[in-house]
Formats: sequence, C-alpha cells, structure tokens
Amino acid sequence: MKAAKLYSFNDIRIEDTSVPEIGPHDALLKTKACGICSGDVMPWYIEKKAPVVLGHEPAGEVVAVGREVTSFRPGDRVFVHHHAPCLACRRCGRGDYVQCDTWKNSNIIPGGISEYILVPQINLENDTLNLPDTLSYEDGTLIEPVACVVKGLKRVRIRRGDTVLVIGLGTMGQLNIALARKYGAGRIIGADMVPFRLQKAGESGSDEVIDVSKDSLVDALRFLTGGEMADVVIVGPNSADVMTQGISAAGPGGSVLFFTPAKPRERLTIDPNKLYFKDINLITSYSCGPSDTADALEIIEEGTVRAEKLVTHRFPIEKTAEAFRLTAEAKDSLKIVVVME
Repeated sequence: MKAAKLYSFNDIRIEDTSVPEIGPHDALLKTKACGICSGDVMPWYIEKKAPVVLGHEPAGEVVAVGREVTSFRPGDRVFVHHHAPCLACRRCGRGDYVQCDTWKNSNIIPGGISEYILVPQINLENDTLNLPDTLSYEDGTLIEPVACVVKGLKRVRIRRGDTVLVIGLGTMGQLNIALARKYGAGRIIGADMVPFRLQKAGESGSDEVIDVSKDSLVDALRFLTGGEMADVVIVGPNSADVMTQGISAAGPGGSVLFFTPAKPRERLTIDPNKLYFKDINLITSYSCGPSDTADALEIIEEGTVRAEKLVTHRFPIEKTAEAFRLTAEAKDSLKIVVVME
C-alpha cells in the first residue's frame, strides 16, 4: 500500500509499505479520505515527530476485523480517532481524556494518509464511530476538527447573546464561528488578513469581520462594540503576540480561549491585576475526546457543518506534498482533503 511519510517539513514522500496485519481485537480500515490539520503544517510541531506517516482525520471502510471483534464488521463506514482513552482512570473519570496516559500513547497505524490503517483495540472500542448513510466520507473527516471546537466551546461556556471574537479564519476559525452561533452567540466578529477567508467568515455566520492587514484588531473591535469589547475571544493563530492581542480584546468578565499552542520559546507577559480586576478568564483547549467526537458527529449530521461548504481542495495521495504546501500557505483555501478511492 501507499503511505505519505514526512521526513522534514519540505520532504514528504509517498512510500510503498506492507498492509498492517491485525490482531484478534483490531480492525483494518481502507482509507477513503483524510483531512489535513492546520496543526500538521506548523513545522516545529510536526517535525519533532519525524519520520511520521501524516494524517489524523481519517474516514473509511472496515475491510477486516479480528476474530474477537463484535462491535464492527466489514463494510462498516467509520470515523476513527487517532487517540483513544482508557475510560477507567481518574483523568477519564473527570472527562480529561487528553490527559489519560492511554490516550497519549494510543495511535492508528501507520497514520491517516495511507491506503489502509490498522485500528488497535483501544481506538476501535473507545473512539470509533459509524457514519450514517446521510454523511459522506469527507463529512467523516470533519469529525475530529469539529470535536476540537466542541471541546473548546464547552470549556469557554458561551452565554446566550454573547459577543464572540474569532481570531484566525482558516478551517478551525470557520468552525468556531459556525458552532459559536449554534451555542448561543448573539454577535460574532471574525478577524484575519486574507480576503478569501474574511469573505468565507460571512458564509459561516460571522456578523462582521476585521481585516487586520488594514486595521488594529483592538481599535477596530472597540469601534464595532462601542467600547464593550468581546465576551468571548477565540485565539486561533499559534502566536504569543496574537494571544496578547486576544487578552486586550476581552471585555470585563470575558473569557479568552487559546485554541492553538504558541511557537516554542515564545512567552506571554501578563499583568495579573488587569486579569484580576476585569475578571478575565484564560482558557486552553487541547484536542478532544470521545464525548466530543460523539457531539461532533451529531452536529455534522444535523447540517450545522458539512464538507461541501468547507472543503475547498481535494488531492490524491500521490500529491500529498502539494496538499500540505497549500494548507501551509493559508490563503485561498480552507479544508484540504486527501482522497483515496
């Protein structure tokens, strides 16, 4: 089978490798589509894993199961999460699935952008979902990114009528806009510097946009809100400088969600009294767990998010490097999917 392996950010190779052999509790998936995550095009983040088979947003068809597997069968159309928790430890009991040691150490083999994937028992039983007939495989690739948004918005606790500022309008920014509206936001303002993405934000549900290539984010927000600023700020870019701007954009009693990590060695300088006397909450949200993927599937099925509205480019596995370059450019594209038929 073919698999896309990254050796460095500018060295992605399509290699021939053996189809994985499953054990009695595992399943073999024929990959139909795999999304490319914006996190995978952060060089510092992906290169520390190299060499690595890329992709962690797969959907496909089960083609074989181990003799002890009863929950899935060949022919099932499924989404598979690349990590899965034990569901038995203290962290899982608190719902902190991403802090579970099993979650951290689990994986799909060899990765999402490969023609076949071995789904180990823990992933199969604890975070693999059947796709309804109404959803395409491309819809299935959206479950993991939508679940990450679900988790973040659960943590930030939007109140009905809140003003929400979404900074960074790539795929995840568009999803944050769509779900913020679903969760009760009264006014949504998007911010970016790419005209294509600013325009797409309106289609996703943003009421206004700020072009930060032309205007100061904080000054423009102050003008739009009459000085009230935002109740919830969602910071997408992996930049400590943008995180600082996000804190300045929060109004009294507001919350700031760091949706993405900052680059290594970047540091935030914060006036704790400014946070204290304005009651500003700083919130982080890393990845997602089984409760989030279940919610995400329901959200996609109901039509709040669909691939037909979000996917802008499709590539065969042989052109994975080109797909990654386009994602990294972050210009006239949103979700990019590698398709394998």
